[in-house]
Amino acid sequence: MNSFDAKAGYDPHFSGHETFPLRQMWLKKVFDRSAENKVLKSEFTREEAIGVFGVGKNMVSSIKHWAMACGLLLEGKEVDSFTVSLLWSSILSSSGKDPYCEHPNTLWLAHWRLAGHHPGKHRSTTIWWIFNNLNAPMFNSNDLVKHLVTFSEKYKSKVSEVTLKRDVDTCLRGYCPKVDGNIEELAEPMLAELGLVINEGNGSFSIRRTLKPTLSDGMFLLALMEFWTSNFDEVATLSFEAIAHGINSPGRVFKMDEDSIAERLYSLEEITNGQLGWTDLAGIKQVTNVNHYTVELAQKAFLDSYDD
Repeated sequence: MNSFDAKAGYDPHFSGHETFPLRQMWLKKVFDRSAENKVLKSEFTREEAIGVFGVGKNMVSSIKHWAMACGLLLEGKEVDSFTVSLLWSSILSSSGKDPYCEHPNTLWLAHWRLAGHHPGKHRSTTIWWIFNNLNAPMFNSNDLVKHLVTFSEKYKSKVSEVTLKRDVDTCLRGYCPKVDGNIEELAEPMLAELGLVINEGNGSFSIRRTLKPTLSDGMFLLALMEFWTSNFDEVATLSFEAIAHGINSPGRVFKMDEDSIAERLYSLEEITNGQLGWTDLAGIKQVTNVNHYTVELAQKAFLDSYDD
């Protein structure tokens, strides 16, 4: 993959949110409709849905979209229901780590699912593109639309420029609300707290690689292992370059500077009890999976980090 490519067979997705950004308690609202690790698809279409979710019809559709885009709801074998992610269940259940979506880990996981690794069909192409393909610290929303037109054409996806403009606007408002918006616009989007995107005004935005103090070592470790297994599963070592700059890598998706990434990697051996190792010899920087460390172990470390 070069810097402007997704994986072969990628299906771009630019709609479904009804122009509403993801909000604080929406994932919890969806999880609360689950039973036996499933959510019936009819929960979003039946007449009572408006009352159940406490929002209008279009917003119900948006809630479903973001629940799927964040990997909370997964398409399974059953046509009438979604499967609920076990990881999200461990977070959002009444006895879970963060049932009210207040902990930074929860916000970072949602961002990682939107911009990086997704266990099912990726539904947030614009967010993925912004965090994986923009290298300059400043960008303009109109230029972003033009880039996405080219990208969608490459993957033979027929989407109008109007749809792309709405999608770009919605996705950017998900990270930084409009300063001059109405009361509805000023409702704090869930991911704004991460401070990843800055609205510079006049359609310009900035994203800078910096230290991310609210990003836990557990979240970084989970992202690292998911990136590793989904892209380099047969490889026992992973280079610093791939971790910092590869498409879908923690470095790109979390917008971390190289020094911050290196600090995280230095501590891997301690965090994983020696199962992952970091070497920096003769200019070769890499992580080694010494003892078959797995995504499942990383998930446990991630969940444990809620209690740190």
